[in-house]
Amino acid sequence: MTSINEQPIPAARPVIGEDEIEAAVRVLRSGRVVQGPEVAAFEEGFSRLVDDRHCVAVNSGTSALHLLLLALGIGPGDEVIVPSFSFAASANAVRLVGADVVFADIEPGSFGLDPAAVEAAITPRTAAIMPVHLYGHPAAMDKLMPIADKHKLAVVEDACQAHAAALNGTPVGAFGAGGTFSFYPTKNMHSLEGGMVTTADAELARTLRLLRNQGMEQRYANEIVGANMRMTDVSAAVGRVQLGKVEAWTEQRRANAVYLDAHITAPAVTTPPVAEGARHVYHQYTVRISGDRDAAMAKLTEAGIGNAVYYPTPIHRLKPYWEPDQKAGRTWDLPETERAAAEVVSLPVHPSLTEGDLQRIAAAVNSLGENL
Repeated sequence: MTSINEQPIPAARPVIGEDEIEAAVRVLRSGRVVQGPEVAAFEEGFSRLVDDRHCVAVNSGTSALHLLLLALGIGPGDEVIVPSFSFAASANAVRLVGADVVFADIEPGSFGLDPAAVEAAITPRTAAIMPVHLYGHPAAMDKLMPIADKHKLAVVEDACQAHAAALNGTPVGAFGAGGTFSFYPTKNMHSLEGGMVTTADAELARTLRLLRNQGMEQRYANEIVGANMRMTDVSAAVGRVQLGKVEAWTEQRRANAVYLDAHITAPAVTTPPVAEGARHVYHQYTVRISGDRDAAMAKLTEAGIGNAVYYPTPIHRLKPYWEPDQKAGRTWDLPETERAAAEVVSLPVHPSLTEGDLQRIAAAVNSLGENL
């Protein structure tokens, strides 16, 4: 139980400091608040995180996925291979362009797409593979890219939780045809709300810019059918401030994870493994609980340790996907996905944690003991 002198440790703590507030106020006072110089500067700055790829800022991570699929020409009649163990937005973006979602199982360590499962899911209708760099750990891009190249498939990276993560020195968002990032307040960096698409293809980047702005580059000279998915300059200004801090925050997250790895010893708890060559940026510090997870979470909450399950219901079991699959007689064999959904718990790892916080987290987890 939390003592009266101990405050609960939140699972996540968005940072909105004086620097962010001053940046937002500066833009508001300028009167230039939508798709202006702050957005362009944010795009240029973010490109340094993704091997200098073209960057196109939009209003959310979901919009980033949606527009990238549209720009790639993926639509009705196409299939996109997606992990079911992810936030629903990964699959929703596929449905929004009229394509069909094909779910593939995950690796137990990285929680990313299992390359063997992806290869087995490919059909003549497959147009793209969507690896999700879940919790900040890069998916197995060294194995997925050769599969995509062999079958001439686009790779759409969902890096919404993985700013500055990398595999063998290559940053996520710089592997496939395009990558997508989210700047929601709980992410490793944020812009209040927003997203980014990254690509090495200049023509694809231009198409993305048209799509986010009603299909026009010049006012009233609409070239294609587009939408309004622009980022505001207020968001971009906040994002620029956060961009200057994300590397230090990332190293603090990684240091916090190292501490927890070393000090969590409860037999019923498995700490997150890191693949060889992977730079894990710990959007979440996600452990596996063997035994009664609900009881374990209740004990952690009683001890004042924030905790959460991402994600308790795999996407293929959510109503918009489950019901149509049932009607069509379609089933998915995803044992690692089901096991992960039943076992995972995310613990605090954010850069605002103190050494005392880390000690409390480890002690509370270790107090769970062997028999849950």
